[in-house]
Amino acid sequence: MTNLTILKLGGSVITEKNTPETIDETALDGLLDAIAAATTADSQLVVVHGGGSFGHVHAAEYGVSTTQGTSEAAAGATIHGAMKRLNQAVLDRLCDRGLEALPVHPLSAAGREENGTLSLPTTATAGLLEEGFVPVLHGDVIAHAGKGLTVLSGDEIVTSLADSLGATRVGLCSTVPGVLDENNAVIDEITRFEDVATVLGDSEATDVSGGMAGKVRELLELGAPAHIFGPDALGEFLAGAEPGTRIDGR
Repeated sequence: MTNLTILKLGGSVITEKNTPETIDETALDGLLDAIAAATTADSQLVVVHGGGSFGHVHAAEYGVSTTQGTSEAAAGATIHGAMKRLNQAVLDRLCDRGLEALPVHPLSAAGREENGTLSLPTTATAGLLEEGFVPVLHGDVIAHAGKGLTVLSGDEIVTSLADSLGATRVGLCSTVPGVLDENNAVIDEITRFEDVATVLGDSEATDVSGGMAGKVRELLELGAPAHIFGPDALGEFLAGAEPGTRIDGR
């Protein structure tokens, strides 16, 4: 698709990640203001958001992650329900800013084979884009052959959609201004995971989808460059600049 931007809003950015089901209103409003200001009639945008204190907390409670599954419908419903509540909050605020945003819930569309291969059909997302809407997806639980339900991270959604839809811009808005080295300086570019493996630690808060290391791994698999940047750089990214860390595994 022409001039398609896929933007991930990190769950740690838009929620108070250590307080269950709590939105960071100031942060979310600031990001959505930047999105609204940069969105034009001829631009195409897909928004994906993480779980933050909504999905991750419940997933951890039930022991569900990207590799550990559950066969309990109640667990899946609880995790999915939390993500739908966060998704609705994002949708409502986008619509308040004049953007025609609609949800695409991965639980109802995606699945994973026993070997881990993801199937995420793009029919709904592509159709909404063609009709002028802003699709908003989110991390979720999905059916995983042999494991019941496992977590599908927002990062994997980004890379899957970017490949399938031919995105021209891919950005991940994180709590930090980019991938940081051992001196807390932003790494300008990453082309191999091995080059940064020693500085990519675990997420400080509850995260069942791999933290920064998971993000970098996913983006290195993408067939196009991507960027990880902080909230203050979102407007810059949407304007066409390359803030933060450029990740390009091609």
